[in-house]
Formats: sequence, C-alpha cells, structure tokens
Amino acid sequence: MTVLLATVLDGLALGAVYALVALGFVIVFKASGVLDFAHGSLLLLGGYLVAVLHGTLGFAGAAAVAVLATAAVAGAVDRLLLRRVAADPHAATVQTIVTIGVDIVLLTDLSRRIGGDLLGLGDPWRDTVRTLGPVSVAESRLAAVAVSAVVIGAVFTLFRYSAWGLSLRAAAEDPEAAALQGIRTARVRTLAWCLAGALATVAAVFLAAFPAPGLDSGTGQIALKAFPAAIIGGLTSPPGALAGSLLIGLTEALAAGYQSELHVLGDGFADVAPYAVMILVLLVRPAGLLAAKGAARV
Repeated sequence: MTVLLATVLDGLALGAVYALVALGFVIVFKASGVLDFAHGSLLLLGGYLVAVLHGTLGFAGAAAVAVLATAAVAGAVDRLLLRRVAADPHAATVQTIVTIGVDIVLLTDLSRRIGGDLLGLGDPWRDTVRTLGPVSVAESRLAAVAVSAVVIGAVFTLFRYSAWGLSLRAAAEDPEAAALQGIRTARVRTLAWCLAGALATVAAVFLAAFPAPGLDSGTGQIALKAFPAAIIGGLTSPPGALAGSLLIGLTEALAAGYQSELHVLGDGFADVAPYAVMILVLLVRPAGLLAAKGAARV
C-alpha cells in the first residue's frame, strides 16, 4: 500500500506538470488551429535560461526572466514567422510544418550549448524529501503540485473572466464573426503563444528538479508526453488537457512503479504507456474525452 500511495503521489505531480505543457498545446490550437511542435524546444529554452541565470539573479529572478523571455520568443514565432503564411489556403497545415522547423533550429542550438552537461536550475527544493504518514515524497514534487494548481487556476480564471479569454473563446468559435465584432484576433493569437511559452518554462523548472538529475539536451522531449494528454482531453478543451494530463501522469508513474510486474510488456514500457493510453482513448472517443460536441477528430 505504501508503494501504491507513493506511486500515485508521483503520478499526480507528473500529471500536474504535464498539464502546464498540455495547456500550452490547447491554448495555441484554440487560438490558431496550429499544432505547436516547437513547444518542446521552447520548454528547453526556458529551462536553459533559468540554469544559466540563477547564479547571477537567484532562482526567483532567473525564473521570472526566463518566463518573460520564452513568452517573447513564442510570440515572435507567431508574429514574425507564422503570420507570413497566414494567407495560404492551407495556412494551419503550413504553420504546423513551420513549427517543426523552428523546433529543429532551437533544439540544435540549445543542444550545442548544453552539450553532454547536466545543468542545475538552483531551485530551492534541492533533494529535500518530506514524510507524509507512511510515504516519503520529494519536496519538489509537492511544490510542483502546489505551483501547478495555482498557475492552472489562474489560467482558467483568465479564460473565464478576462477580456482576452472571452476574445479567445469567441475567435476559436468563429474567427470571422469575432473579427467583425472588433476583436483583434491577431493580438489574441500572439498572446496565446506568449502564454503557452510562459507555461512551458514553469514546467521546465519541475521537469529538471529532483528526483530528475537536472536539465539536459533531452529534457524538451518530455513535452512529447504531454502531447497525448492534450489529444486525450480534446485539443479544444482546457479542462480536457488537465484531465488527460493527470491520466497520463498516473499511467506513467504506475507503469514505472510496477515495471517488474509488467515485464511481459517489455522494459521501458512506462515510456510508451502514455501513447498506448492515447490510442485506447481515441478508439472510443476520437475527438477526445472532453471535446465539445461537433469537434473535429484529432
């Protein structure tokens, strides 16, 4: 039972972090209809900036600068690159391909800078472990749940009550009608990209924290595990991204924690478990678990 409780806590913490990344996918898709394959490299960029700046600015200062810088880079990708192909009759498809190119460029440069090193982010939790009843859990995991809950709550509040959130929902429902009503859809879209970049940086901090060994050139690839979470929940549903992320986090943690019992499925099954769950869900709900009625199949 103790092992199960510890595994579930780890799964919830992973799911909370994945939710930050999955929300980025959903926000960008709602705003622009683009699948952002550059999201992983933006996550790596945010983590790298924290790693190189925390010695000078401290952890909090480095994290703040990294959030703003990554948000600015994400916004620039939309405004300077994706807008240039907006008039193409297959704009969403072309823009999605452009994000693949952006990902390759960013990942190549960041991999060159990081090399084979493991970079510490100077987080205040370090390797501290807390005891909750019979369960021992890393303090960084508890911080991940708490910070993710606050950030996700703020994002949902922004969706529900802010003028930008209303504009985003209107533009996602009918871009032409929204534009005719005076909504600046281009600005709404760029701000969505900025928010996604900021969320990716917050996620990077916890993906590189203990018990992970640190930030390396492969950390950005972890974002690909959040992609099934966005697909499972429905690419147009922020609550679906949260639900899908918790499901993926628990699945991965349970598969890793009980690897010996699942040896018949092969070593490293935990790495492919999120994609197996995604396939199973899509067989039953092709549009995702919480996608709105009439939503296109993902």
